[in-house]
Amino acid sequence: MIRKWFKNKDEEDLPGFWQNYSGSFEEKLPQKVSEIRFVVFDTETTGFDFEEDRILSIGAFRVQKNQIEIGDNFEVFLAQTRFNPETVKIHGIIKKEKFEKISELEALKGFLNYIQNSILVAHHAGFDVKMINKALERHGLPKLRNKVLDTAALYSKTRITSNLIDRDKTYSLDEIAEAYNIDLIERHTAAGDAYITALIFMKLLNRLSKGKDVALKNIYRF
Repeated sequence: MIRKWFKNKDEEDLPGFWQNYSGSFEEKLPQKVSEIRFVVFDTETTGFDFEEDRILSIGAFRVQKNQIEIGDNFEVFLAQTRFNPETVKIHGIIKKEKFEKISELEALKGFLNYIQNSILVAHHAGFDVKMINKALERHGLPKLRNKVLDTAALYSKTRITSNLIDRDKTYSLDEIAEAYNIDLIERHTAAGDAYITALIFMKLLNRLSKGKDVALKNIYRF
């Protein structure tokens, strides 16, 4: 009880949008996978350096009841002063593109409001989560509190259970999409990659749960 009091006391000094996000975790997550709100997301960045590089865009989709809720999506482009010409070859986002761009803080506000206490899903999730956390840190905010699933790790587990073992291999989004016959639509955009990842995630869920409505802990066990 004392520990909770200190936690609440600390959060009193944080912005209202963070308190709203943090407060969503007071609601307990459902046990069954079908009832859980997953948010599959991706970031496009100026590079891979967590200290120097910045997020250029964030894209996300809600997955629930084994469906991608197309109408419930999130996409923002961030105004950044840092720019790496080399990454344009990958994502195509350049300074003069006519996207409506918002500040990093506004993007974080929108993202936190969108995800709430959902379980986050991403491909090589550690990178995307750390980029978001670094952005939060720049604005004096704590790290994300959500549970996270990584489609790259989950796919590797399906290979192990199928005795197709290559423990040292890291699978790219393209390789897994090809294995599942998924078209690479809008590849290397945050929303496009999030959508492809969502399709992969649904296939992985079905394979790991063997078509049953299993408890979330069964997925994390993998």
